[in-house]
Formats: sequence, C-alpha cells, structure tokens
Amino acid sequence: MPDLNRRDALKMSLPASHWRLRPADFSCIEMAKAGPIEVPTIDKLSVRVLVDSASDIFFRPQQANGVKTEPGRSADSKRPLHSEWGLSLLLEPQRGDEKRTFLLDYGWTPEVINSNMDLLKVDASKIDTLIMSHGHFDHWGGLLGFLDKHRKDLPADLTMYAGGEDNFCQRYVRAGQSELSDYGMLDRRDIAKQNVKVVLCESPVVIGGQAFTTGKIKRNSIEKVLPNSMVEFKLKDGAGCNASHYLPSEMEGKIVPDEHIHEHATCFNLKDKGLIVISSCGHVGIVNSVRQAMEVSGVEKVHAIMGDFHLGPAPADYLAQVVSEIGKLNPDVLIPMHCSGLNFTQEAQRQMPGKVLTTTTGTRISFGI
Repeated sequence: MPDLNRRDALKMSLPASHWRLRPADFSCIEMAKAGPIEVPTIDKLSVRVLVDSASDIFFRPQQANGVKTEPGRSADSKRPLHSEWGLSLLLEPQRGDEKRTFLLDYGWTPEVINSNMDLLKVDASKIDTLIMSHGHFDHWGGLLGFLDKHRKDLPADLTMYAGGEDNFCQRYVRAGQSELSDYGMLDRRDIAKQNVKVVLCESPVVIGGQAFTTGKIKRNSIEKVLPNSMVEFKLKDGAGCNASHYLPSEMEGKIVPDEHIHEHATCFNLKDKGLIVISSCGHVGIVNSVRQAMEVSGVEKVHAIMGDFHLGPAPADYLAQVVSEIGKLNPDVLIPMHCSGLNFTQEAQRQMPGKVLTTTTGTRISFGI
C-alpha cells in the first residue's frame, strides 16, 4: 500500500464508491482503497467495557486529566457480570446532536458477551456498526453467537470493519514443544450468512463519520511482536485467508509465527483534547499504533491511549523501555486492559504517576466530560 503523507494530504474521505469488490467467492467482502482521509472531530465519547479479563465488585470511580471511570453493576444481584480472557468494548461517540454506537470486538465466548449485555442493560438495537481488531479467537469468538441472538435487532445494512485479509487465517497455539492446537478461524461464509458486509481496512477508513482506523500499522519503534500464535496462509473453498495480494506466493500453505500483518487500532479525535487511540491487542506495538494514528490524522496531541498492549509476557527491561517510549508520546491518560499485564500497569504507574486509570468488566469510561 502507498505511504500516506501528513496533514497536507488529508483532504477528503473515501466514499463507498471508491471501494473495490473482492472476487466473487468473497461476496460479503470489500476492501478500502488506499488514500487520504478527513478525520472527524467528536465532542464526547463513552466506552463501556462489556468483556475484559478482570472483575472487581469493589471498583471505585476514578478521574484523571478530564477522563472519568465509573463501575458498571449487574442489573440482577444474583447474576454477576462475567469476565474471561478477551475483550469487547461498546463505543458511543457524539458529535453535536449526532450519536453513534459501535461494537469493537466480541470476547472469547458468546455466552459472556450476551449475558453481560443483558446484565448491563445494553440495547443491541442501538448498535449501528461492528469493528474487529484482529484475528485472535479471544476477540472474535463471541461474534457469531452475538449475531445469532441480536442480528434481527441490528441494521439491515450492517457493516463490520476488519483490519485486513489475515483476520480470516487459520491460527494455532503451541500445545507443547512440537504440537500445535487449533486456535480458530473466522469463516467469512458464516458472516455472509448473517447478511453482514465486511470492509477490510488495510488502509485508513472513517467509520460512521465519527471514528477512524489506522489501517496497516508501520513498525518503526523499538517494539517487537512478542511470541503468541502461529498462522497459516491458506485459502480453501472460501475458508481461510487469501494472502496473494500482500505476501509472496511461496508463503501459501505455510504455518509461521503470527506477525498480525493487518491488526489495526480504532481512533477518535476529541475536540480540544486530541487523539483517543484504542488498541486491541497491540501485538504490533502500542507506540507504533499511536504514531500511525498521528500520521493518519495529522493530529499531534494524544489525549488517551487505551485497550490491550500485550505486554504481560514482556521481560522487565523491554517493558521499561516501551513504557518510556509511551511517556514520550505524552498522553493525558493511559488505560490498560485485558492482555496488557499487571507488570505493565505497575511500571506505567511508576513512570507516569497520575496518568494511569484501571478498569474492570462493566466499567464506563467517559471522555469530554
């Protein structure tokens, strides 16, 4: 994909007519065409944590640099909110009188996201757009079950914005020294059955007139992809991923360490505050992700960095380096979730006192208060 220039080039959004359709067997898929975008500015943003890896019934409200967190409680005192290894966020931006509702990622299991939505009294009919960050099961495992329950309540022309073709690759995790265990593959045909259009955002895209995605993230910081899953670049009978447009032909059928080629971040430009960058899981590096958001938007000020940073398995010296690089971005607030790791939170609190907010399943985070 061609590189994007800075602010001078960011003049206009790409309408749907500029997307090109994928081949016929990808009938539910479109790809965003490379080119500049005009990044919108919002007035407010509310984020509800529907699924995360931790629960805390004693969670207390917090506030830092104009960002507020408050607990979310189950509507049924005999049924608790459930946490699991995974993430799902309900994003509610507002610009003027216009409000939108996006659902970003879906946790590991449909039982948890669907139950927590019920217990938090989330009205599924208000969700107008879906977003998927990357192809790990703990971020899309609940998707099809969510659609089974709620598709009838969602818009007829529902669209899901995904990072790129490698979201559909078969993935594995190591089950021993030499064995691989199935870690799932999102089958595009299952999405098509639910009448959901998928837009692949290998290039930046404006979503709903209020959010934007980073597109494919450049890797130019000290960060590296820490060991996680293995990925197979293979397409058969419409299942799997077609890597022909971004990888050499000799990669066809190979199982290799996962570099998350098309993981992307979801971002907002908050009026008078700056960028809010939401990473999940940040395998490609949270500093890389934020820098990409800055380049795409032309906005230098970073208000908040939040989501998953996948630094739980990081060695202490590397972790300290990454937190130092985050500090150089000078965000007003840092909000780690899911796979960021307690080690990351503690190091961030040490290096960036007064800027770190913690969350739990059910938490509401308010920006622009």
